Amino acid sequence: MRTIRDMTSILISGASIAGTTLAYWLREHGFTVTVVERATEVREGGYKVDIRGAALEVVERMGLLEKIRTLRTDVRTGSVVDGGGRQVAGMDGDSFGGRVHQDAELHRGDLARLLHEATGGVEHVFGDSIASIDGTRVTFDSGLVRHFDLIVGADGLHSNTRALAFGPEERFVHDLGYNVSIFSVPNHLGLDREELTYVGPGRTALLYSTRQDTGAKAMFLWAAGSTARDRAGQQRALADAYRGSGWEVPRLLEAMAEAPDFYCDSLSQVRMDSWHAGRVALVGDAAYCASPASGQGTSLALVGAYVLAGELKRAAGDHATAFPAYEARMRPFVAANQALGTGNIKRMVLSSPFQVRMSMVMLRLVNLLPGKDRIMAKVVEPIHRAATAIDLPASW
Repeated sequence: MRTIRDMTSILISGASIAGTTLAYWLREHGFTVTVVERATEVREGGYKVDIRGAALEVVERMGLLEKIRTLRTDVRTGSVVDGGGRQVAGMDGDSFGGRVHQDAELHRGDLARLLHEATGGVEHVFGDSIASIDGTRVTFDSGLVRHFDLIVGADGLHSNTRALAFGPEERFVHDLGYNVSIFSVPNHLGLDREELTYVGPGRTALLYSTRQDTGAKAMFLWAAGSTARDRAGQQRALADAYRGSGWEVPRLLEAMAEAPDFYCDSLSQVRMDSWHAGRVALVGDAAYCASPASGQGTSLALVGAYVLAGELKRAAGDHATAFPAYEARMRPFVAANQALGTGNIKRMVLSSPFQVRMSMVMLRLVNLLPGKDRIMAKVVEPIHRAATAIDLPASW
């Protein structure tokens, strides 16, 4: 005998971390699931991401934790360097990245691939997107028209689903006043699972290599207004922001023109009074992006997808019950992790030459202290506290 849940069809927009995790759990709970993704295939590569706290429980319950551990970046050391490349402070990779206990770091593309491989039985439609939503009727960019009982937007910071169902982006996306750019570069320093950070007034640059990557990744964080949306404008803004910088910055910037994976955007958070409207709900960055500065975007996506799917199972597909329950359970967790983003960025990008000098002095002193590991443990404790600020039901 088929249940109400078996007869509930759900469309998920976005095949990234939140969307694919949601698809997995909805299928596990007996729903009929379709995922539509604008890209033509699962996005490989990408920057490194962390899975912490409650999110570790989610991937463990999916049976993926051991596979994730085999794909860890294995970054061994992290150092802060000055304009001449001299080390100011150094520590082990986990401490440098704010990881404690069993936290895992891996490439975003590796995680996306693992999640996709786990979603057998889910219909995937690549190379298409939602053009309009009218109740249960969905029209796609391709012209295809289909009907779904529920629609979930898991399509990121600049969510198309959110714009269609809730209104224009400027109502919900709040620019934190910083930009981020990341792209692949040649590993000209011969880094071996190392991360280097250079700090200047209003701008920070990072370079790192991982176990699986023969090249390296360069990352830039700088204080600025919203950046241009076209690649040429973004690259001009990045070059202007770092003009006159020391260390390896000029050489790294030379590589961006040829980088196949150049990415640039404002550091922003999504803040909404409600994550659902009628038969449409949002999950992950589309609903509550905390910004890359939080270090918790991936964990929020994993946990949010797990909770939304669980509440839909508990309510047997009744969205009028499940969507508010999902929000009630997730709101405190989201608030704790969004607070990390707004606080962390001010420590990652220092505003004045004086702040930079004082920070370098303090780092040199801490680096000489015998108890520096205990000091770092206190520094990363807020991250761990936010990452565990939710109790997940053992079953639904």
